[in-house]
Amino acid sequence: MIPLDAAASLAARDVFNQFSSYSLSAITLFVLMGYYASMAGLGEVLYRAFYALVGPLRGGLGVATILACSGFASVSGSSAATAAAMGRMALPEMRRYGYDPAFSGATVAAGGALGILIPPSTVFLVYAFLTTQPVGHLFLAGILPGIVLTLLLAATAYGVALWRPNSAPPAESKPWEERFRALLGAWQVPLLFVLVVGGLFWGWFSPTQAGAIGAAGSLAFAAINRRFTWASFVAATAESLRTSIMILTLIAGATLFGRFLVLTRIPFHLADWVETLPLGPESILFAIVFIFFLGGFFMDSMALVTLLVPVFFPVVQRLGFDPIWFGVLVVLTAEMGVITPPVGVNVYVVKAMLPDVSLEAIFRWVMLFLIPLFALVGLLFLFPQLALWLPGTLGR
Repeated sequence: MIPLDAAASLAARDVFNQFSSYSLSAITLFVLMGYYASMAGLGEVLYRAFYALVGPLRGGLGVATILACSGFASVSGSSAATAAAMGRMALPEMRRYGYDPAFSGATVAAGGALGILIPPSTVFLVYAFLTTQPVGHLFLAGILPGIVLTLLLAATAYGVALWRPNSAPPAESKPWEERFRALLGAWQVPLLFVLVVGGLFWGWFSPTQAGAIGAAGSLAFAAINRRFTWASFVAATAESLRTSIMILTLIAGATLFGRFLVLTRIPFHLADWVETLPLGPESILFAIVFIFFLGGFFMDSMALVTLLVPVFFPVVQRLGFDPIWFGVLVVLTAEMGVITPPVGVNVYVVKAMLPDVSLEAIFRWVMLFLIPLFALVGLLFLFPQLALWLPGTLGR
C-alpha cells in the first residue's frame, strides 16, 4: 500500500511534469494549425474543387464532401472541426439539390471522422506521447489507410446514390476548364501538408516546430485569402485553447491512471493471463480492438485512447505486434466512436446544423458508413504493410 500523502505528492509531481513537458506543446500547436486552417477557408477551397470535379455524378456532392473532408483532415487533425467546417458548406448545397437531409448529415459526419486518421492527427500525437513512439512514423503509417478509407467512404456514398437515386441526385455539370481551375486553386492544402508532415519526417524540424510552422502557414494563407480579421483570429485562438486544455487534461489524467495502474501491476497480470489463454496472438489482438470499439459507444475518442492504451499497450508488446501498426488500429477504432451512438460527437455537430432533422435519422444513415471502417480494419489485419510500408520504405 502507498501512503495517501505519498500518492498525493506523486500525483502533483506527475501533473506538473506533464503540463511543463515541451513535447506536449506539439499537440497544442497542431490543434492551433487546424483552427487557423479553418479560418483561412482551406475547407471551402477544397470543397469547391471537388464539387466541380465530381458534383455532376449521381451522389457526386456526397462524394465531393468525403474527398474534401479527407483533404481538410490533412491540415486539421480534429474530426469535429473537419465535420463542422465541411458541414457549413456541403449541407446547404446538398439540400439545394434535393439530397435526403439525414443522408447528407451522415455523409458529413462520416467524412469528418477522417480527421482522426489522416495526419496530422491529434489522436496519433496522444498515442505517440503515451507509448513513446515516433510521431513521424505514426503520421506516415496513417497516410495509406487514410487514402483507402477515403475511397471506401466515397464508394459508399456513390453506392447509396445508386441504391436510392432520389436520396442523392446529381448536381449541375461544369465545364472542364472550370473544374481544372478549381482543382488548381486548392494548391495551399497539399503544400501545407507536405511542408508539415514531410519536414517532420525528413528531420527538418521537431514535432513542436512542425506544429508551429503549420499554424504560421495557415495564418499566412488566411492573409493571402483575405480571410484574416482580428475577430476571427481571436475566436480561432480561443477555440484552439479550449480544445488543447481538454486534451492536456485528459493526458494528465491518463498519466496518473497509468502510473497507479503500474503500481497495482494490473497490466503485467493481464499480460500474464492473456498469454495463458487458449487463443492465438491474432485472436487476442482482435479482442483488444473489439474492446476499443465497444468503448467508443460510451466515451469520446480522445478519452478512450488515453484510458485504454496504458492498459493494453504492454499486452500488445508482450504479444510481439508492431506498435506503429497497433497505433493505426487504435486510431481507426477510435474513429468509429465519433459516429456511433450514443456519444458520436460528429453526429451531434452535424445535427446542430440540421435542426429540422432527427438525430435518430442521421444515426440510421451513418451506420452504413461503418461498413468501410470495418472493411479497413479487416484489411489491416490481413495486410499489415498497408500501414507499415511507408514508414519502412522511407527509413524506419
